[in-house]
Amino acid sequence: MSETPVTPPVRNARTTALICVGMVAGMIGLAYASVPLYRLFCQVTGFGGTPQIAEAASETVIDREMKVRFDANTAGIDWDFMPVETEIRVQVGENRLAFYRATNLSDTIVTGTAAFNVTPVFAGAYFSKIDCFCFVEQTLQPGESVEMPVSFYIDPAIDDDPEMDYVKTITLSYTFFETETPDDSDDLAYKAPAPDAAAVN
Repeated sequence: MSETPVTPPVRNARTTALICVGMVAGMIGLAYASVPLYRLFCQVTGFGGTPQIAEAASETVIDREMKVRFDANTAGIDWDFMPVETEIRVQVGENRLAFYRATNLSDTIVTGTAAFNVTPVFAGAYFSKIDCFCFVEQTLQPGESVEMPVSFYIDPAIDDDPEMDYVKTITLSYTFFETETPDDSDDLAYKAPAPDAAAVN
């Protein structure tokens, strides 16, 4: 018995279906790839108020003072999170260190990661972080409190941007989200001290 030949309309339909599947797969792949690319773009350009990551400390300080405010938020994580100081005054180009305090209010080990931005958003291109707790995930034991530093400066190039002349205050804002705790978290948990052998005897 001979096979029934595939008619052109059926062949065309199969070709169209394969093309559609390929396009959907390509769009999904692009969506996943676009997340790190978007983050990189924001870090390089300061787009959306994303601060810059400096490779070294500032070596130039100019005669312009600005106020830096510190904001703290949490989303879906049982932590108390706040700045140690709510605002400071800095000279543009001056290297400064600020601290945020986080406390794990839960009875379990919790790992968090911090998203960050500055406002006004156009100031992101001039707010440079040298080092920051937000560069890595933070794991806190039950009830543990820590002070976490952020080292930064305001790029003197801000003085050359006429659109930034009106800016007197920059707000650095963080939001902590809960992330998956590492598999070795049991090694970080509090453990009751072993009984003293002499006391037992």
